Amino acid sequence: MSQTRRLAAILAADVAGYSRLIGADEEGTLAALKALRRELADPKIKEHRGRIVKTTGDGMLVEFGSVIDALGCATEIQTGMAERKTVSPSDRQIEFRIGIHQGDVVVEDGDIFGDGVNIAARLEGLAEPGGICVSARVQEDAAGRLDLTFEDMGEQTLKNIARPVRVYRARDSSAAAKSPSAPAPPALPLPDRPSIAVLPFANMSGDPEQEYFVDGMVEEIITALARIRWLFVLARNSSFTYKGQAVDVKQVGRELGVRYILEGSVRKAGQRVRITGQLIDAATGAHLWADRFDGSLEDVFELQDKVAGSVAGIIEPTLQAAETVRSANHPTKDLSAYDLYLRAYAMVLSSTRQAPEALRLMEQAIERDPHYGPALGWAAICCYRLCHDGSTKDPESDARQGADFARRALKVAGDDPNTLANAAVSLAYFGEDVGAAIATVDHALVLNPSFARGWYVSGTVRSWAGEPDLAIGRFEAALRLSPRGRIGWVVAGIGIAHFLSRRYDQAIPKLLFGIQQDPEHPAAYRHLAACYAHTARFDEAREIIKRLHAIVPRLAPTIIPYRSPEHRELYLSGLRLAAGEAE
Repeated sequence: MSQTRRLAAILAADVAGYSRLIGADEEGTLAALKALRRELADPKIKEHRGRIVKTTGDGMLVEFGSVIDALGCATEIQTGMAERKTVSPSDRQIEFRIGIHQGDVVVEDGDIFGDGVNIAARLEGLAEPGGICVSARVQEDAAGRLDLTFEDMGEQTLKNIARPVRVYRARDSSAAAKSPSAPAPPALPLPDRPSIAVLPFANMSGDPEQEYFVDGMVEEIITALARIRWLFVLARNSSFTYKGQAVDVKQVGRELGVRYILEGSVRKAGQRVRITGQLIDAATGAHLWADRFDGSLEDVFELQDKVAGSVAGIIEPTLQAAETVRSANHPTKDLSAYDLYLRAYAMVLSSTRQAPEALRLMEQAIERDPHYGPALGWAAICCYRLCHDGSTKDPESDARQGADFARRALKVAGDDPNTLANAAVSLAYFGEDVGAAIATVDHALVLNPSFARGWYVSGTVRSWAGEPDLAIGRFEAALRLSPRGRIGWVVAGIGIAHFLSRRYDQAIPKLLFGIQQDPEHPAAYRHLAACYAHTARFDEAREIIKRLHAIVPRLAPTIIPYRSPEHRELYLSGLRLAAGEAE
């Protein structure tokens, strides 16, 4: 038997919910799948010069000579499948999930093997029904050459693959724009107090590597504005969904439900920094204020406060903006520690898969400044995520280290809401007094009522404390302050609260939405699998367990934070049932 190697684009596809469809109507499902392959999939594969390597009962493996052919074929198949859905009963609809990767393959007797094939199969497991997931190699080759948009899902740890793989969700941009089922979101009502969103600032440094620094400046300006208690400030996650886009400020104001928009730019050259900003009335489009602030890196915190204070004075000149002024003790005076922190923080926000590298950088920042509260708080969160995801190699050590970071953060937090919230949720997760954690988060929200993540943390800790109905109200407050961006975790939190109250019919759609919005959130998969198991929907439970194993190595997290024995047993028994059915 001869073997050859070649570079190929590999497409892996399977049918979502195949076992359920077969169980409901085996003969009808097999006939419908055969017709789909004959009438749609096989002709498209031939048209795009693909070779069907093999088929299984519910899937296929296809080899293409180019990424463009593979993605073009996948997109047309999914479009054709979507058109056929309108003529099928909702419970009998067949939907493909597709993964595509480009890499070396070993060819032997017509079959193909190797990591390239395995990665494509794992990507298919990450795709939603009707969706396409691709690796960074595919995205890089296809960007700008097909009418597709790519949504960055971050680095994913795939089962039996040595290195993390950056994954993108591919969508047909022209179909999405024409789709009557995706109307423009309704305008959100304005809050009962002055409201503002800070859009991503432009990086004028001429160096893409400085993007993290510019984003960090904007984050700090948002934080400074949020200290003004009479001001409603949109969360970074929502305003940053407009990054890299040419925006209509009136439309942004309607979509985010705010009256004012702040936009601007940052230029960093050597040790000098220039921040420019302009404030716009989103209702009229009128420019209310524009200014620039120059200084050295040593003055960077003062520059941020000047921007926030000037904006506040324009919005409400009769009220003093003294609340924006930081305490004399800045988070750190070590600019190298600050730079390390900004690099790590960008990783924490982009993907939970980057927690190990973010933790390494946070630790370097803490070595330079052992009393750096924000770095200590986020280092605790990194340890929490390692244990929560089940990706830790030493659970006991990571738990001890995380609790230590959290205690140290709490000691130096002062009136910093973010550090207070990070320390509180970490200590609650690592088993310390949940009542004290609730009080700490509540204090953070008094300091900053516009703190969307604080409301999310409050909901999470309330769920752990055995108060799921109170948790839902906290999560809903977080959604209003951050109606766009990575809302999957928040909506999944609502679903988890419904699960704990045994309202499975309300929990399932929330958890499904959470997974769709953020496919790398293990808690959503785990609670959804338990939900399905408790309602005897074992085919769906198996499907979710399969997708969970594609992103994390463990079925259950290393620490179960529920204080209520009833909630703990409900969760674990559901996972046991789901795991038993998945074997």
